[in-house]
Amino acid sequence: MAGVRQFDERETLGRALEVFGLHGYQATSMPDLATGTGVQRGSLYHAYGGKEQLFLRVFDTYTREFLADAARALRAADTRSALLAFFDHCVRSITSGTPSRGCLSTRTVIDASADVPQVATAVRAFLDDLESVVHDGLLAVGDAGTVLGPRPAARLVITTTRGLAVMERAHHTPDELRSIAADFVDCLTGGAGTR
Repeated sequence: MAGVRQFDERETLGRALEVFGLHGYQATSMPDLATGTGVQRGSLYHAYGGKEQLFLRVFDTYTREFLADAARALRAADTRSALLAFFDHCVRSITSGTPSRGCLSTRTVIDASADVPQVATAVRAFLDDLESVVHDGLLAVGDAGTVLGPRPAARLVITTTRGLAVMERAHHTPDELRSIAADFVDCLTGGAGTR
């Protein structure tokens, strides 16, 4: 039937995410996306308009889910527990898959920021939103548990997540990444760790 999608959109977007995660934005082609999603190129073009538009759609879905999960992770009794749970969420995300897919936002901003302004803008908006989620999570804990105020602490936390993403690409294990994050949290909370 003309005008009716002949594929499951949720499944297709999930598969497209895996393709972008595996190859990165720049190296992913429409033939790669067609193969990876099992949807013909013409149908992908008709439904989404092209690689950039498909990526933006996939990235929007990915970031909304990531932000919601991050906010849930930050719900804890104290700042240290909230931050450790948040970093655990981040480490699980960047080390998932075989091979691990890494951090889509970090990889994309490095890969595409100069050439694709809309994609760079979407990544920047996600990082700003993530900083706000961390800021709000720190405020919600309400125990003034960082050596900085909530806004500078949130900014530093988000910067550290980018560093963890790079370390993952340099073949650090999930346990090593969690250890780095825990050391950082100890510094940020005034050495309040129990390790």
